[in-house]
Amino acid sequence: MLQGSVIALYINSSSKPQESLVFEQQGVVGDKHYAKNIDRSVLISSLESYAIAIDKDIAIEVGALGENILISFNPCRLNVGSLLHIGDVVLEITQQGTLCQHLSAIDKRLPKLLKNDRGIFAKVIKEGKIKVGDKIEVSKVQN
Repeated sequence: MLQGSVIALYINSSSKPQESLVFEQQGVVGDKHYAKNIDRSVLISSLESYAIAIDKDIAIEVGALGENILISFNPCRLNVGSLLHIGDVVLEITQQGTLCQHLSAIDKRLPKLLKNDRGIFAKVIKEGKIKVGDKIEVSKVQN
């Protein structure tokens, strides 16, 4: 089922947006979290997360949540085990996003505000490349 599209892509070692990223079993090539924890190797956030912050007058730049993929719909409502088909890549949702300390540095209200809406973690099931503008389809894991 079609859900949305990729708005922006980031490598966590750089805050500069990327046009495309390569995804391998160990995570995002070039990312500081590459090959550290496969179940948390990809962070996906949405425009809605930023809208929640901006609505509370928190000045936050896109990319500041530490995401690798910024998408057009809120992935936090998807279940663990759901599959995201994006470009050549298939990602499996492994857990809801956690809040890290750097969010407090942006604004002390941010961790509590985005507790359930920062994003999701995923692991790479099928390697490949994702580009800005790629469509996203969501399906359930086949048992």
